[in-house]
Amino acid sequence: MLRIEKDYSLLGHNTFGIDARTAAFVEYGSENELLEAAEMLRASRLPSPWLHIGGGSNLLFTKDWPGTVLHSCINGVEPLHEDGEQAVVRVGSGVVWDDFVAMCVERGWYGAENLSAIPGEIGAAAVQNIGAYGTEVKDLILRVETLNVGNGEIRVFEAAECGYGYRRSIFKQPDNKKYVVLSVTFRLGLRPHFNLGYKALADALAARSDISLRDVRDAVISVRSSKLPDPAVIGSAGSFFTNPVVSGARLQELQRQWPAVPFYELHDGEGSVKLSAGWLIEQCGWKGRSLGRAGVYGKQALVLVNLGGAEGAEVQALAEAVRSDVRSRFGVDLHPEVNIL
Repeated sequence: MLRIEKDYSLLGHNTFGIDARTAAFVEYGSENELLEAAEMLRASRLPSPWLHIGGGSNLLFTKDWPGTVLHSCINGVEPLHEDGEQAVVRVGSGVVWDDFVAMCVERGWYGAENLSAIPGEIGAAAVQNIGAYGTEVKDLILRVETLNVGNGEIRVFEAAECGYGYRRSIFKQPDNKKYVVLSVTFRLGLRPHFNLGYKALADALAARSDISLRDVRDAVISVRSSKLPDPAVIGSAGSFFTNPVVSGARLQELQRQWPAVPFYELHDGEGSVKLSAGWLIEQCGWKGRSLGRAGVYGKQALVLVNLGGAEGAEVQALAEAVRSDVRSRFGVDLHPEVNIL
């Protein structure tokens, strides 16, 4: 049965801890219940516009939402196929992402362990193309099952149709926000294979000779917790900005003035590189600084935090101040990874 709340606080549905409200909040636990909610929206029995959220770990509310907020409670992990090489499993959009990763580790399914401790839910992971420590969720996705809220039709997108890139998918494009994720089908390995190219991760595991999935998951959680705040303690949305991508020629220009500027080659055939947004912000003196009740985290300059009671507009003002300083000093534009509403 649909859960429908009116004039509802979203404080518990965003990791920034912003006490925004929505005119209506709807939770559904099945495809049929989402169809019912979609019909109510089309018939104006629920207020428009509508917004779909997951765990709220990638949102910044700067004002109340005037329409309906939808949230999936579709659970379930359904193994579809398993042979000696791989496991194929379909997962409900409302499943907590890290619960799924923990299950993969427990069952000996390889591939998701580097994405441990990322907040959020399965549906949002597929929309955002979450990534960490050399792994992106697109590397694991076979297909994404969606419902078009505009007409009630089901559409399955194969991974190649999802337009995946760095924190990018077609589901983030304005014309495709009508699609709500119902489930995601993943392909995971059954033979030992680890991605330890990230230095901090490799260093954490250097003393071990026989590495297990549990070891890698524990190391990832340890590295993340050393750099990122616990949203239950300090409100944040993790990395606030994406790492900017620039041309090789632009990198050379920057290196003439800042030889130590860190970068990561993208191997895209065009010589593009990814810069460290956190390093750029830190060079501008923002690490550990605050603006009102919003601040830049003292352990990782890429993270903006709610120091207590901040409104979304305060966090947004801080983000704009940081962007302005980086643009002024380096001539590089930072783009929010967080969805600002």
